[in-house]
Amino acid sequence: MNRRQFLKSALFTTIGTVVLAACKKVATDTKNLIDKVFTKKYKNLDISVVGFGMMRLPQKDGEPDIEKTQSMVDYAIEHGINYFDTAWFYHNGKSELATGTVLSKYPRKSYYLADKMPLRILKDKTEVIPIFEEQLKKCQTNYFDFYLTHNINKREWKVLKECNVYEQLLEKKKEGKIKYLGFSIHDTPELLEEVVNTYKWDFVQLPINPIDWTTVDAKRQYDIATKAGIPIVVMNPLKGGQLSTLTEKAAEILKAEKPSASPSSWSLRYSASLPNVFVVLSGMSELEQVIDNVKTFINFKPLSQNEQAVLSKAINVYNSSGAISCTYCQYCTGCPVGIDIPKNFLIYNQYKSNNRKDRFIIAYETIKEENRADKCINCGICKNKCPQKLDIPSLLKEVSNVYKSLK
Repeated sequence: MNRRQFLKSALFTTIGTVVLAACKKVATDTKNLIDKVFTKKYKNLDISVVGFGMMRLPQKDGEPDIEKTQSMVDYAIEHGINYFDTAWFYHNGKSELATGTVLSKYPRKSYYLADKMPLRILKDKTEVIPIFEEQLKKCQTNYFDFYLTHNINKREWKVLKECNVYEQLLEKKKEGKIKYLGFSIHDTPELLEEVVNTYKWDFVQLPINPIDWTTVDAKRQYDIATKAGIPIVVMNPLKGGQLSTLTEKAAEILKAEKPSASPSSWSLRYSASLPNVFVVLSGMSELEQVIDNVKTFINFKPLSQNEQAVLSKAINVYNSSGAISCTYCQYCTGCPVGIDIPKNFLIYNQYKSNNRKDRFIIAYETIKEENRADKCINCGICKNKCPQKLDIPSLLKEVSNVYKSLK
């Protein structure tokens, strides 16, 4: 190569480098232009105020639909959602696997992962560590940012203490496999206070929404955690989806105030407005829900006094409809005679929402006869499993009676 050819080659190389650099800058600038959801501080971490709950993922052949879940997670991460919450029981043990699969394409330090110790299945203390290590493998990680003892109630509280669960998980925290140790609870304020005072916790996960704030005294639970200096993760902010639909009259009240805001956005903002809450979990099952949540929290502002009054009015109207206070968590599944309890309650609540008798009859008759409410034998097993303390046998009888009266 002569000098002229060398200079010509160097010139084109330089131009190419400049163009490539410019393209990279444009791509970076474009990426930075994407609106991100609001974040709150937890310790020294910036955490998206809305978290992705991995318990209501889209389904395919009875399992989480990985392709759809991936597109939802991609959109969420692109818009700044960085907190993901899974558990042993979600999707019959498949949620942790799905979570590990869809998050594996991202750098581990780019998101925060929460999982939970399934107290309900523990028989003795030797099971704690093997379960924990299996969860790490299923989630394709070597540590959890946030780890909880799952769903403490009176029975599980006893299991937690007898199996030395806290002490064993504390060792995992010292090893760096758990960054922050907390617990979730569906029980009385009195039990919450006992749990808070027995061990030192980094955070707590509580069910908080506009209905539970007064009906099950979620306010008192919030106050207990706050007084103890324990930051809160909110679960069930939409009460299992009830606050996403409401009744027609209740939804109209919200729409009249803010025509472009979804019913879900009101309740999510309600929980996120509480000062001691650092993330609100939303169990999303379709991309449209992710998009709506992102829209809600990109320019997040706490509810104003006027908005709180409007929401309170809508909730009062909804409560008067007689809907069953079920969150569809599916903890009651496994009925000995095969009743699909969540589905029966869902259909009933939809009827209470739209008052369409024909739709209720059609929907109820789509349930297989052996899975219908009228097959209840009043054994009470489901009642003992329900985090909401619902009298499920009595409510199933109500569903069955409504069907018979309408039919």
